[in-house]
Amino acid sequence: MKSRATSRRHTVIGLVLTALMLFPVYWMLNVSLTPQQDMRKNPPDLLPLHPTFEGYRAVLDDQLPYLGTSLLIGAGTVALTLLLAAPAGYSLAKLRPSGGGALGLGLLVAQMIPGIVMAMGFYGIFLDLGLLNSWWGLIIADSTIAVPFGVMIFTAFMSGIPGELIAASRIDGAGTFRTFWSIVLPVSRNAVVTVSLFSFLWAWSDFVFANTLDGGGDLRPITLGIYKYIGNNNQEWNAIMATAAVASVPAAVLLVLAQRYVAAGVTAGAVKD
Repeated sequence: MKSRATSRRHTVIGLVLTALMLFPVYWMLNVSLTPQQDMRKNPPDLLPLHPTFEGYRAVLDDQLPYLGTSLLIGAGTVALTLLLAAPAGYSLAKLRPSGGGALGLGLLVAQMIPGIVMAMGFYGIFLDLGLLNSWWGLIIADSTIAVPFGVMIFTAFMSGIPGELIAASRIDGAGTFRTFWSIVLPVSRNAVVTVSLFSFLWAWSDFVFANTLDGGGDLRPITLGIYKYIGNNNQEWNAIMATAAVASVPAAVLLVLAQRYVAAGVTAGAVKD
């Protein structure tokens, strides 16, 4: 009986904490359905008593190009991150290059640099190279955050791959690249999914790089497109929240689909046999 009571108490506490964490999401949906004239109502309605879909119609009319740009930047960031991080992780895990420890330390330090500092540095470089206000410039900038994380994940995961598997491929005549491409990379599926997911989410939710490096371009991401509804004297809050709700759908879907791969990818290398 005591064990059941403890279990129920833990369940109740978990439900309360979950409700508190999800309340901002609920309020976002509530405001997105609230008519503009009811925005300043005091106290506000806890439920959308007179729901309107004007905000979502505005999203379909105005925000689809921004969503497309964000998808393009996210996919490009994933591709560039995997292209750089997977071979680097394999090299650190299995080839043991000289200076590998210093490189690992440098990647860890790179994760500690504030994004705004990096954005200011990128602004000067991109200004000289003519990459300001371009989607490929944002792909390069976003990859600088994702690549160090990806290298660490790949290194941890690939360190657990049995050396006998790689030795067998070499006996069969496979070179270093063939071993990496045909043996190591397919086995590292969980790490690939984990790095891809986080790379996409970082690029999808990025605001600092986008606002600094692409503030006036024609192809702007959704994090900047939301400013279409914010003016000096007027804020279209239902459209703002509708945009935020729509923009959160791809991230939520990817998290649900990839959660089991992410759990395996992140914890790889944490326990040694």
